[in-house]
Amino acid sequence: MSTIEHSAATVALERPRKGMSVERAQGRIGVLFATPYTLFLIAFGILPALYAIYLAFTRKGAFVGFDNFLKVFKDYRFWPAVEHVGIFIVVWLVLLVVLVVTLAILVHSIGLRWFSGAMRFIYYIPGALAGASSVMLWLFVLDPTVSPVSWLLQALGIESFVGAVDASRLPIVLAVIAFWTGAGGWIVIMYGALNNISKDVIEAARVDGAGPVRIAWSIQIPLMRKWIAYMVIMSFAGGTQLFVEPRVLAQASRGVVGQDYSLNQLAFLYAFKQNDFNGSAAISLVLLAVAVALSIYFVFKGGLFERA
Repeated sequence: MSTIEHSAATVALERPRKGMSVERAQGRIGVLFATPYTLFLIAFGILPALYAIYLAFTRKGAFVGFDNFLKVFKDYRFWPAVEHVGIFIVVWLVLLVVLVVTLAILVHSIGLRWFSGAMRFIYYIPGALAGASSVMLWLFVLDPTVSPVSWLLQALGIESFVGAVDASRLPIVLAVIAFWTGAGGWIVIMYGALNNISKDVIEAARVDGAGPVRIAWSIQIPLMRKWIAYMVIMSFAGGTQLFVEPRVLAQASRGVVGQDYSLNQLAFLYAFKQNDFNGSAAISLVLLAVAVALSIYFVFKGGLFERA
């Protein structure tokens, strides 16, 4: 065997070992990144959930079956809170899916790279505000006496802040606040999803005579299905936990918005006003069960775990 053949054979034998070492190193780095998250998930997610299950089915340490759930269901505040959260989630999710996908496709179609980047940055800025500070900003926007868009509020027949947070308008107001805060991040994610679509596919569609609308409807949106499903799942989980926005609005409106507007607010009242942690845990479990059930539906409907 010549020297060159010997070297080639040596390299061929070493490649798998190097490949294995790289995979092993990547695996160790993955474990390193995942370990802190796993520990926090156990400490602040799984263990509190298990404790909530224990509280929901017990009272003073004794097993009571579904009594805590039945007590909560008979509470006159429970079903209105369910209705409020349900309307808010429907309005918000429809607004989120339609506008985020549309805006992401529009930004992705911009030919000027700097302008596209600037638009993504502008969209993302509202997401930098924390929930409570974002609501504080909206208190001024919704007050016609100080709002920069008072002309628009008056055109909509809103003459005062109390009128802006009227019960008939509140789900839409909360949906707009939530959209303004969270849409920017999702637009950036959808933009990344659009970048994964092969340019050859888009070019072939253009050659066949497809316009921008046809390409968006028949190619881009179907190929973004997994990301859209992921957005719906995460947004739904966040929407069921509606708390900060109605709580701040309740304090600002001096009772026009109820302290028990959402299910999370009602759970808070049970725990810290009525000292009934068992009832609060029962509400939490109801929210968890609904969120998990609908998330499973969207996971399979959206093909989230299907291979590309």
